[in-house]
Order: sequence, then C-alpha cells, then structure tokens
Amino acid sequence: MGLPVIMVVDDDRPVLASVEAQLRERYGASYRIECPADTAAAGALLDELDASGADVALLLVGHSVYERDGAETFDRARRAHPHAKRALLVPPNVWVDPGRADLIRAAMALGRIDHFLLQPGSPPDEVFHEAISSFLLEWARERRLVPDTVTIVGEQWSGRAYEIRSVLESCAVSHDFCLADSAKGRELLERAGPDARLPLMVLPDGTSLSDPTNAEMAAVAGAPDRIGGAAYDLVVVGAGPAGLSAALYAASEGLRVLVVDSGGIGGQARSSSLIRNYLGFARGVSGGRLAQQAYEQASLFGAEFLFFHRASELVLDDAGPMALRIADGPAASARAVILATGASYRRLGIPSLEALIGTGVFYGGPVSEAPTLAGKDIFVVGGGNSAGQAALHTARYARRVTLVVRASSLGAAMSQYLVRAIEAAPGITVRTETAVCGGNGDGRLERLDLCDAAGGGETVAADALFVLIGARPLTGWLPPAIARDRHGFLLTGDDVRGTWPLARTPFPQETSVPRVFAAGDARHGSIKRVAAAVGDGASVVQAVHQVLNEIEPPVERVA
Repeated sequence: MGLPVIMVVDDDRPVLASVEAQLRERYGASYRIECPADTAAAGALLDELDASGADVALLLVGHSVYERDGAETFDRARRAHPHAKRALLVPPNVWVDPGRADLIRAAMALGRIDHFLLQPGSPPDEVFHEAISSFLLEWARERRLVPDTVTIVGEQWSGRAYEIRSVLESCAVSHDFCLADSAKGRELLERAGPDARLPLMVLPDGTSLSDPTNAEMAAVAGAPDRIGGAAYDLVVVGAGPAGLSAALYAASEGLRVLVVDSGGIGGQARSSSLIRNYLGFARGVSGGRLAQQAYEQASLFGAEFLFFHRASELVLDDAGPMALRIADGPAASARAVILATGASYRRLGIPSLEALIGTGVFYGGPVSEAPTLAGKDIFVVGGGNSAGQAALHTARYARRVTLVVRASSLGAAMSQYLVRAIEAAPGITVRTETAVCGGNGDGRLERLDLCDAAGGGETVAADALFVLIGARPLTGWLPPAIARDRHGFLLTGDDVRGTWPLARTPFPQETSVPRVFAAGDARHGSIKRVAAAVGDGASVVQAVHQVLNEIEPPVERVA
C-alpha cells in the first residue's frame, strides 16, 4: 500500500516550493509528498490513491485555488479519504482581508475544511511544523495507528464485541476493530493460537485475551482497581468533565481527592467526535481526547481514581466525615462530597429496538463505529449538539445519514455552527417533526419505522441507529435528604434555602445537605455544555475549601 500521502495544491509557485521543501525535509521518510499541478490533477490523484488503497493523511489547498475551484477538491477528498485532514493554506495577514477571513470561517462552519494553516516562513518554521504534526497526530489517532492501539477481533454485529469497544472507549483507549474473517482478523486469530475465542482483544505487545472481562480490560487500560486509603478530604462521584475539573483543581490545591465512576472517564462528552467551540482548541478536540488529557493532568496533581466501581450509598453525617459505600469495594471516608454523576442517555423504550442494542442500535455517538459504516444507511436521533456532531462525523463514512428530530427546526436546541454545517453537508438529510416509533431485523437492525407529527409514517431501510435524545440524571441512589426536582436533578443554592439546616446560607452549588455539592449535568439548572461543566467543577472547589475550613484540618497524605 505504500507510505501515506501528504498532498499540496497551490498556484503560488514560491509558496508551493517552500511548503514542498519543508515537508520533504521533515516528513519525507515517513510520508509520500505529492504536489499536483492543479485541482483537476489533484482530483485524479485522489481517485487513483483511493483505487489503490493508499491513505491520504493530509490535504493542503492554497487559498487562491480554493476561491476558484478548490472546494470540490476538499469535498472529493472527504468522500474518497474520510480520515484525511483538510487544511486551507493562507498568508499570515489573512485576517486583514475581511472577505478572505469570512471565506475561512464559512469553509470551517460548513465542514469543508478541518482548519486553516499559515504559509511557512523561512525554514525551519517550527510554528508551521507544529500545525502539520498536530494534523498528522489527529489523522493517526483516527486511523488507529498510534503505538498503544488495541485491536478487537469479532463479528461485525456481535453484541459482546460492541461492549468491549464501549469499555475501551470509556477509558479513552485507542482501539481498532476487524472482522474475524478478514485477512487481518485471520492473521491475529492464528497468532493467538487454537484456544482463542471471539471476541479477541489483541494488545499492542501482541498479547491476546479471549472474551475479556470488564475488569481485565480496565487493568489493560491502566485503570486502578483499588483505592490507596480510606480517608479523603474530597470524594468526587463521576469522572465526566465536571468531575475531572473538580478533581484537578482540588488536587492541585493540596486536597486529598478520590474520584469514583461506574464507567471510565469523560461521561457524555466522550460521545462527541469533535467539540469545536471549546476554549483553547481552535482545531477542535474529541470528547475522548479531552477527557484523557484531563485525567492525566488530575493524576499528576495526585488525584486518585477508581473506575468501574459503582457508588451505592452515601452515608451522611452532620459534623464528621461522610462515607461513600462502593458496591463491590471498600467504603471511602469524605469530609466533603461533589456529586458530578452526570446523566444517562434517555432510551427509546421500543422493545424490538432495545433487543438490538449493540447489533445496529447504539446509545451515544459513533466515535468507534463510524469507520465501519462505509456504504451504509445511518440514522441519528436527537436535536442537540451531540446528535449534530454524530451526524457530521458519520457522514464522512456512510452512504447516507438521516437526522431525525422531534422539533420543528434544528435550531431549537442545536448550536448555530452545527446547524449550518449540517445544512451544507451533501450526505445528510434532516427530518423534523419526526420520531422513531419502531424497527426490527434478523439478528441486527435492518428497518426503522418513522412517524411524523401529522400521523403519517413509513418503514425505511437502516443499517445503524445512533440515539442521542437527552439524558436523565444519575441520582436515584442518593439519600432522600438530598433534594431533587421532579426530574431528579439536584437542587442547590437558593433552591434549597427553604430546607437549609444551618445559619449560614448555602453556597451556590451546595445541595440541601451541607458539605455535599453538585456540579455538571446532574445539577438543576446547569447548562448542558462541556465548557459549562468544566467551569462548574472548577468553581465548586472554592466552596469546598471554605466549608472544610469550618471543620477539622485537612487529611494528611500517606507518603
């Protein structure tokens, strides 16, 4: 198949010469550098590479070429090479020209490019190479080419294989999937030996596990299975964006922190294939990558984590430490608790579709499944940002994507930048005022029943269904003393003053029980956005410090 390709199309010859020279010098040993003469030659080369099975890692198109006819080159690359990163090559003073700046913004908003790239200066231009390396790293992660990638071998629609991929996804572990009867699958099964059973998990060092348990996979992912001690200043329940943020700030300020989660890291954010409106990530960041970096950062400050262990009971105490009991482990003592339990996806509640979970029906985004959906008819249900991101991500691979929305318009609950991108995407159809009311198939999803607001309906062919229709807070296990609204979201601050037991007023994120706080999606009135959850987790730590100063000294760390 040969080396992956970096392609550059630009009619500014001095700029093209500089770009080509710097790319060849820095990346020529590992990538094939191609500089076709014009967009027609670029299109022909993209088709040729597709036919030969070659990978295109990065496509750079000069701004003047794009203004004339380069947009079709990007569209063609997306169809033939969906993993390829696409960037517009622009001059350093691009923002001085309002028209050109608007062109870049429109190209990004409509999903035609991943980002822009400034033309390089005199070599070595390390700013230019930092951007190139970032694009190539993103491409390698999507292609599952990073060294720590785990490979799962199984049947395409195997429920257990899907469960294994979900566990690895929850730990933000890079993983790939191949069919047992593919060339790669047969090779891996042969290496594993005659006793190998499907689904098979093959580790980067070649070691294989037959139908591994969740505990075995968590150990492979490096997730701790026990806690270092029983007494903590702060216990955080939930390792989504709010919980990770709280753990990071609390640990960095000297508190002894434990984070407990029944799954892995990231919460609902993990289902987002690309978050473009998160501060500081101009090229966007996947929810899984953001969670992984936050976990590493919090760990470096000393926060402890306990994954795949469910918090079963919170035993309250008016003055002394509280106890968090864990269903399959020891209890942890906590001077303060932050409930960042997040929410779970709402279910369709259709028995025929519930029976097909993992075999064509999926709750959450298609981060790991999307590359396997080439040529398929995919449906995404939901009207929020996660559903919009899922539709755009899946459209890079699928033959056709239908976004099913109950509301009368996309803009009712979705950010405008996503609405614009979906409206411009050629492979996405939006059906408003429509709901999924049934579906079935022989061992896997094959058909869906759609019902519209007018009382009509139809049955359509469907290969996969991704459901992102909102969430319910994971608060049912908490004691009655912690007040909730009628939907189960945790009441805090002014909302609990009527039942507040102390002379001081509750802090804005403090629940009806002193020293028990809420952050993120589980909190009543919270903004259901990643950035808001991170801010919630960071801001609650200040209140934790204040209430802890009212009682005994901090827990001493064990050397």
